[in-house]
Amino acid sequence: MKMFTLRLKPKTIFGLILIATGVVVIAVTFFSNHVEGSRQTSGSVMLASEQERADYLSSLGWQIAADYEEKQVKIPMEFNETYAKYNDIQKAQGFDLADYKGETVSVFTYNVLNYPGFENEDYILANLLVFNGELIGGDVCSTSAENGFMQGLKK
Repeated sequence: MKMFTLRLKPKTIFGLILIATGVVVIAVTFFSNHVEGSRQTSGSVMLASEQERADYLSSLGWQIAADYEEKQVKIPMEFNETYAKYNDIQKAQGFDLADYKGETVSVFTYNVLNYPGFENEDYILANLLVFNGELIGGDVCSTSAENGFMQGLKK
């Protein structure tokens, strides 16, 4: 039986620990950036300009009024029942607002002019949720007390 003994000085051990830590930090950074980048580019819709947003809604079949409203909304860290139901609508169309908890997003609201049965009514709205120029959610809804509804962006 052969025995192998390795004697290392404290400076050598410290150096090896530093090298191992550096490799782990580089690997974690690389993989986390790679995963984040793929999430943003896989099927993402970039809507940085007003024209891109109008074209996107038009591609879904919606005719919209020229003017729109923009506001900033903070996605809550904890979803209440209402927000959870709203996120279910988002998940059904391929979005998930849970990825943006705590973030402030832009909400662009447009009047929809061609909703079936409600043509040219002022209370049919399309909302686009945009974070850093990327579409992260949206809905088409009616603010009417009698005929209120909310659905995904697709007709």
